[in-house]
Amino acid sequence: MSSFENTELIIGNSGRNFSGGTSITIQLLSYQEKKMKLAVLGRSFIPAEFKTLNFFQFIKLTRKTLPNGKKRVFYTRRNDEMIQGLIAKYFFGSKIKIIFSSSAQRNHTKFTKWLISKMDSIVATSKKAASYLLKEPDIVIPHGIDLSRFTLSQSKKESWDLLGFPGSMGIGIFGRVRYSKGIDILVDAAMNVLPRHNQATLIICGETQVEDLPYKNKMLIKIKQAGLENRVFFLGKKPFEELPKLFRGMSVVAALSRNEGYGLTPLEGMASGAAVLTSSAGVWDELVRDGIDGYVVDVDNVDQTKEKLNLLIENSSKTKIMGENAAKYISENFSVENEAEKIIKHVRDVQNI
Repeated sequence: MSSFENTELIIGNSGRNFSGGTSITIQLLSYQEKKMKLAVLGRSFIPAEFKTLNFFQFIKLTRKTLPNGKKRVFYTRRNDEMIQGLIAKYFFGSKIKIIFSSSAQRNHTKFTKWLISKMDSIVATSKKAASYLLKEPDIVIPHGIDLSRFTLSQSKKESWDLLGFPGSMGIGIFGRVRYSKGIDILVDAAMNVLPRHNQATLIICGETQVEDLPYKNKMLIKIKQAGLENRVFFLGKKPFEELPKLFRGMSVVAALSRNEGYGLTPLEGMASGAAVLTSSAGVWDELVRDGIDGYVVDVDNVDQTKEKLNLLIENSSKTKIMGENAAKYISENFSVENEAEKIIKHVRDVQNI
């Protein structure tokens, strides 16, 4: 435990599945640890080079203050993590301050509101997330993208060809294959649009859990009936380190969730030089400049999705310019380094209160 003695920041990691929140945590770690000694509560999906704690170690460490007398900060993003912090603080006497970072774009339950009311500080990741909180957050810190991983391709054609799929234009959608992610909306639109554009290929990348297999199978039947089995590919779950190569090959990245917290995939696509096609769920209509970086459509609207998908494929020169616009916009406004610096500064401020 002595190696943890000077740990100032402990980051919650209670997610059982690899999610957007997990991705955010991992991307931030390498930048945060340069500024502050930290550890992660929970080992799942965390690269071996970062220090992790189990709950017993967390309790043992935090029952004492730091050597300088200050309290450690526990940074949470989920209800489970807020609960862990409150149990540690009020049942085991942990000397911690708890920060909750809220991305939710919906009304919180009474229980969640109660948990939030017990936090020492509240961070919102967007203005929309802030609007669902009972009181103003202490600060708004948008999520950023790791620009060392998600980079603008020197040649979109070469990046696409390296992936080995047919056609000359990749349309990708990334994330868990389930109803809430709206993958069926893109598939339905593609069934109408792809037969008119032989150059386009649809890539669907993400895990399908057992309970979502009927949802996936319905899409597979539609694809087969349309004769597009060689134009639409389900890749399944891909390792974290392989994702940037896939993003670089895409001319268009779609994200059509029916509901969403923050959702990094459009930003990762934009950083990789792809035009985006998103629903207005989450913060995407706040972040994506409609008609400049791509297009934003209404939630659960297949007709609008067909129209904009057709435009993106048909007018490839404009789509290329949109991708370049998007990459520049992300690099100037949404770097993970900037997010990490703002979080560390806020952690320091909370420590000193």
